[in-house]
Amino acid sequence: MTVAVVRFGGSNCDRDAVRALRHLGVDAEIAWHADGLPDDPTGVVLPGGFSYGDYLRAGAMAARDPVIDAVREAVDRGIPLLGVCNGAQVGAEAGFVPGAFTDNLGARFRCEHVHLRVENAETPWTAGFEAGEVIELPIAHGEGRFVASEATADRLEREDRVLFRYCDASGAVTDEANPNGSLRGIAGVLGEREHVAVLMPHPERATLPAVGPGEDGAGVLRGFERVGRTASP
Repeated sequence: MTVAVVRFGGSNCDRDAVRALRHLGVDAEIAWHADGLPDDPTGVVLPGGFSYGDYLRAGAMAARDPVIDAVREAVDRGIPLLGVCNGAQVGAEAGFVPGAFTDNLGARFRCEHVHLRVENAETPWTAGFEAGEVIELPIAHGEGRFVASEATADRLEREDRVLFRYCDASGAVTDEANPNGSLRGIAGVLGEREHVAVLMPHPERATLPAVGPGEDGAGVLRGFERVGRTASP
């Protein structure tokens, strides 16, 4: 029983995710995409990187990899899924969450620490925080701008499916604090059920005490421990 971190050709954050999860006491291993998922995984991570070189567009080819069928079956059984950065792009392309991630405004790769405001603290991925709390995580992406129709964004907000928004240190959501131009400052969202989540910032890079801006990422990754207690059936 383990969390499977799916490695595609071009993934480069898979080992970081495994290391961070193990540091938190969560059993995790890398699953090469061509080999499928291990038997009875307790969770799945779609990690950061540049899967398939981001040809066509970020995440598009990985979202059509046969392993995604196995991931979809796992999700349908209630297995938690977390997509991070390129994994968020894959998750959106595969339809696990609504919307899409596209080129940053300004067309620049952004690699920095950002502040995030917790929008919904009643999910497995955010239960360690309080609504309105400001946390800090790293980003590293060139195609991280969340886009969706206004109707879709309205629905995400109405259904409390926005997890995080980019903000300043005081928690104010402003254009200046938005590193990529994401619609309404959205940095992370839930799928149809709360055991599925994607976000562009990297929680695995803010988990080990000696690495990153702090340990706020641990609060997100502990969602794998919480899903069994709080996720919808």
